Amino acid sequence: MDPKIIWLFILVAFYWSYCVFYGIKQTLTEERMSHSPVANNPIPLWVLTLAATATSFSGWTFIGHPGLLYREGFPYGYAAFYAILIPFTGLLLVKRQWLIGRHFGFTTPAEMFASYFQSKVMRLCVILIALIFTIPYLSVQLRAAGFLFNVLTDGLLGIDDGMIMLAFVLLVYVAFGGLKSAIYVDTLQLLLLIAGILLLGGIVLYFVGGWDKFRMGIAALVSSDPIRTPEGYSHYVAVPGLMQWVSRGEAAVGGAWTSSMIFTYLLGMMGIQASPAFTMWALSNRNPKIFAPQQVWASSLVVGLVLVIFSAILGMGGHFLGADLIFLTQHPELVNNVMSAGLLGKDLMDSPAQSEMLVPQLIYIVGDYAPWLLAILAVCALAAMQSTASAYLSTAGKMLTHDVLQYYFLRNATLTQQRIVGRLGVVLITLASLALAMQSTDALVLLGGGAVAYGLQMYPALLGLCWWRWLTRAGVIIGLIAGIITVTLTEAWGLYFTSWGRWPLTIHSAGWGITVNFACALLISAITQNAAQTAHRQHFHQFLQENLRLPEVKRRWIPWAWFASFAWFLLAIGPGTMLGNTIFGHPDQPQTWWFGIPSIWTWQILFWLLGIGLMQFLAYKMELSTISEKTLNLLKQENHL
Repeated sequence: MDPKIIWLFILVAFYWSYCVFYGIKQTLTEERMSHSPVANNPIPLWVLTLAATATSFSGWTFIGHPGLLYREGFPYGYAAFYAILIPFTGLLLVKRQWLIGRHFGFTTPAEMFASYFQSKVMRLCVILIALIFTIPYLSVQLRAAGFLFNVLTDGLLGIDDGMIMLAFVLLVYVAFGGLKSAIYVDTLQLLLLIAGILLLGGIVLYFVGGWDKFRMGIAALVSSDPIRTPEGYSHYVAVPGLMQWVSRGEAAVGGAWTSSMIFTYLLGMMGIQASPAFTMWALSNRNPKIFAPQQVWASSLVVGLVLVIFSAILGMGGHFLGADLIFLTQHPELVNNVMSAGLLGKDLMDSPAQSEMLVPQLIYIVGDYAPWLLAILAVCALAAMQSTASAYLSTAGKMLTHDVLQYYFLRNATLTQQRIVGRLGVVLITLASLALAMQSTDALVLLGGGAVAYGLQMYPALLGLCWWRWLTRAGVIIGLIAGIITVTLTEAWGLYFTSWGRWPLTIHSAGWGITVNFACALLISAITQNAAQTAHRQHFHQFLQENLRLPEVKRRWIPWAWFASFAWFLLAIGPGTMLGNTIFGHPDQPQTWWFGIPSIWTWQILFWLLGIGLMQFLAYKMELSTISEKTLNLLKQENHL
């Protein structure tokens, strides 16, 4: 047997044994599923920080993101800002949810929202959102595993075989181990995810011939690009306008990643930490000191570095390693054709799953030089896929146990009954995700984007809980339902019912959904105000106001916080993306590029750095993610810590 495959099977078996070990170990402790394993068993701060970050990033970060960078170029590269936008949601909402959950004793988001809005319907809506978020999101990870195993085993394992293998492993260690085992496994998985992308980026640079050769390759790619934006620029280095109308069945001129698409797609990414699955994780957490370091340093800084720099090298570098046969024909002197063996002479876009095959193919060619390194990189990729899948799968199972079994059927369910239902829920969700993964033909990133668009629809409910007491029960529920319907009708699965196509006006389904959602929530709330309900909600907000009021010396910074946030959103992911096309040099004239790289990439690096500064300012200076010792002592006195 090929040494590559032998090494692959050995290291993957060893890694999956580690995952299963923690699942079985957790089962043997016989901890009660009716209580949070995190709350009852303190876990080191650094473990929780890494696990929380791993929960927010996944297989599309490792495989899907570089693949779309290869296909769409740097306009899609703005998606790297989800390293900032995902924790931005946490910065606004997680600390306040955590405090409410601790003070009032809530275990799940469905329980919390049902109590706050005094609505059984709201409980059902939260459970629905949890499921329609988790199932497609998990299917992304399964599809990524299928591509990976298919390529690395030279077709010995089919795409479906790889999906089934990962699904089985997830079932074993999540169904048996629950959330705590997922946390410990996620800690290693985040380290592997980051190490894998850094290592692959370095390998690509090595094969390309170094940084200077890489920049020469980008310059040549731009000059020979047949796809042009409306301004005539190469689609690899310029955003193709603020917005475009695209009829059904047609393609946007210069690519779909207009400013409106970038902005609304990244809004969708904020749905990851707005989803009930992440809220469940936050409620289960005992130590609030992880919030700020996770949001600022682990996610915005470290993951941002990986995405903005190394994923860009990884994605664009594929053109210079033989994946792009047109570029190979036009500029053979700039191509190190190491990918020809893996692609069997095909263009990458003619291979199964197209750009999704880029990272698996790059890992494959490494095996020709070091089979053991191929196996290590494969484990890194699997870790990326499992990091989010395990956490969200375990939280969904917990919600089904607490919010369905115990609330609707057996309020005094025994420990055995809780375990059976929890594990059955994990099995059913995994099987549904596997079925969707086997049938889907969508790109990983785009399928995942549809999933998080549903998660984003929780935003009005979350803002109502944490900030806006005047949002009413009727307004939030009607808005949530309207948002879900709108996302469905503007996503790929809505094409069966509509004539306008996917993402009208190059606005992502997340943007359409949240716009309709907020419009309904605000309008209905304005006409359904009720004094008794307002007084009930005020009880929650009074608690937050008493414990989270900024010191007077810091309140003068509030206008600056608003201004800095608005300016960053406007320039980094909004209309300002058009400035990034040309401000540091003409897109199609490499000799004018200020730093030897396209203006758009310089703009992205600049606003990534500014984004880190913004997150640090909001999280620490404005105390959006820090909790005073006075408040923590109060919770301890109440026996909530």
